[in-house]
Amino acid sequence: MLALLANPAPRNGWRVSEPPPPYEVPLPHTPAIRRVVANNPGPMTGNGTNSWLVEHEGGCVVIDPGSATPAHLDALVAAEGERPLTHIILTHTHHDHLDGARPLGQRLGIPVCGFHASEDPDFTPDIGLRDGERIAGLRVLYTPGHASDHICLETPDGIIFTGDHIMGWSTTMIPPAPYGSVRQFLRSMDYVRTRNARLLLPAHGPAITRVEACIDGLVAHRMAREDSIMALLPTRPSTLDEIVDSLYHNLRPALRRAARLNLQAHLEKLLEDGKVRLQENLWARIPPDTACV
Repeated sequence: MLALLANPAPRNGWRVSEPPPPYEVPLPHTPAIRRVVANNPGPMTGNGTNSWLVEHEGGCVVIDPGSATPAHLDALVAAEGERPLTHIILTHTHHDHLDGARPLGQRLGIPVCGFHASEDPDFTPDIGLRDGERIAGLRVLYTPGHASDHICLETPDGIIFTGDHIMGWSTTMIPPAPYGSVRQFLRSMDYVRTRNARLLLPAHGPAITRVEACIDGLVAHRMAREDSIMALLPTRPSTLDEIVDSLYHNLRPALRRAARLNLQAHLEKLLEDGKVRLQENLWARIPPDTACV
């Protein structure tokens, strides 16, 4: 069962932002953690992909090498310092996280690690990871929702690298099955919340210090989105595009595909809940008096 929100956050009160950071430059976060931001900004990546370098007893790991551009890979190698890079770990296999992994791994002769059941049919990790396992001093947390192979990584002192699962600058895009799931996303949010982290370091955007407020705000956003869909969804059968037009106003064209996928994922959960029906690619709300309990 999903945990109840402890302190429902005000609308968008959970958001954090930062000015565009310098690209391909090691940015110290703590003595053992550095960030190199890839020069791949955009509507889905924010200021760019954060590649995190995390020291451990045997060396240093790179989380989400992201871009395969020579400048970014050179910056990661240059940031190695006195501790050698030993592992590359992917939070998931979307291209803004994956593309630099194989080139960097081949260049340094180190393994690329990720969830054992890859979402990308063309990628198999050298070391497959499962929930609860430890690698290079980090605990693996399996957190599907944004991607079927998404993991977060937890340090012994309460820092969680959240990939795209939790970001402070934006909500996470949740695709429909089999790649994503709103229900799984909410369960994964609850899972991370139970870890009582003191700091979240996402793959896009700044560090998140108000951990519970951010998690509660993101969950509240999802539940509000579900309520909006139910309120605006007609009882007459409608296409996904018709519903998108009724839900999202002044939507930038670059974000339409993501909005459509998000909507479909929410509708799939509502279909499981018996609140909507689907017939011949047309969706409709089931009136409350006839909905399944």
